[in-house]
Amino acid sequence: MTSHSGDTNHEFNAKTSEENEIPENLPLNEEAQVVNTIEQLGQTAVPSSESNIFCMTIIGQIEGHIVLPPQNKTTKYEHIIPQLVAAEQNKSIDALLIVLNTVGGDVEAGLAIAEMIASLTKPTVTVVIGGGHSIGVPIAVASTYSIIAESATMTIHPIRLNGLVIGVPQTFEYMEKMQERIVRFVTSHSRISEEKFKNLMFQTGELNRDIGTAVGGLDAVEYGLMDEVGGIGKALAKLNLMIDEQKRTLLQGRVQ
Repeated sequence: MTSHSGDTNHEFNAKTSEENEIPENLPLNEEAQVVNTIEQLGQTAVPSSESNIFCMTIIGQIEGHIVLPPQNKTTKYEHIIPQLVAAEQNKSIDALLIVLNTVGGDVEAGLAIAEMIASLTKPTVTVVIGGGHSIGVPIAVASTYSIIAESATMTIHPIRLNGLVIGVPQTFEYMEKMQERIVRFVTSHSRISEEKFKNLMFQTGELNRDIGTAVGGLDAVEYGLMDEVGGIGKALAKLNLMIDEQKRTLLQGRVQ
């Protein structure tokens, strides 16, 4: 009985190892792509390239010029920017779906991503699930159309430097200018007024031991920060409508 059990375990382990192996007939470049995808992104399957909608995720903490500890779930802006450029240039991609669940992060890196999304010529839709906090707010409103899940939240607060002692007036001036950049960007890419956004940013009592406001999905739409409450289904439907509209516009331009 013991010998038979050992043979069974051996067969099981052999099958398991065979299933985990990368097929030998894969070209070297595809094999490397599979390995990199699994190791770096935690994905077990390469996304299909047949779709005309490119899906991009911005999750965890947005990493900027300083490398965060390895245990942090991060989105590196130097990875996002080349993807946006490639999606803009790829003729088989008609639109972009950007899924956000971020706690915020580096201010300049977040603004760089937001500016890149806003400058794309192809239709874009952002979907906030879970949270779109801090510098995630400008990224959320940077798209052509923005959607937020009803259970999602967006934290709006002033810029702050954690763990740093500010000792010169220039630092305060820089932070004020950066904060104004954020206010201008958000108010110019959404329906929220500057007065309302600043009120939410500097409100006291909403956040424990901090200044700012946590805005839920329904309130975000009511304030004009986001366009609609919904999820992936609504986002894809909106993108397909915008793709059709853009194609009709291009066709009419050629006819004229």
